[in-house]
Amino acid sequence: MRTVLQRVKSASVTVDGQLISSIGRGILVLAAVSKDDTEKDIEFMAAKVLKTKLWDDDSTDPVGRWKLNVKEIDGEVLCVSQFTLLATTKKGNKPDFHQSASGEKARTLYQHFFNQVQAQHGPEKVKNGVFAAMMDVALVNDGPVGLDCTYPQTASAILEIYGRSDTLIAC
Repeated sequence: MRTVLQRVKSASVTVDGQLISSIGRGILVLAAVSKDDTEKDIEFMAAKVLKTKLWDDDSTDPVGRWKLNVKEIDGEVLCVSQFTLLATTKKGNKPDFHQSASGEKARTLYQHFFNQVQAQHGPEKVKNGVFAAMMDVALVNDGPVGLDCTYPQTASAILEIYGRSDTLIAC
């Protein structure tokens, strides 16, 4: 699974001109399910999203940098499915989406991801986009701060996605 975490002051999803979801201060999560993902991978990533420390702790002197996660700041989370995060152009200029999970598997595992984030942080704090819809995603970056997170972080998984295994991606 790959996610991109954007620290935001606000974010929203609109489909066909109708506002679907919006959040204030928190994280916009763009999420892609890979063809090899399991429920365990999804659960790991859901916990990782909520535990990743993206905010400073202003209550300490000096200010503690990168000390607080979204739960600790009582922030919100907006999850958006985005299979294109797993695209590669290593064989030309046309994106190849073969690493993305297809159809029902992607829908089921993405919904499991959303449900896990919601269960761990609260339904009132976690909002969703519309799976497989053409969405207008708006955000006001805070920083900007954005992280690319991939799991599993094995050399074989990185080799499969990027064609090289010398760098492991973490978040």
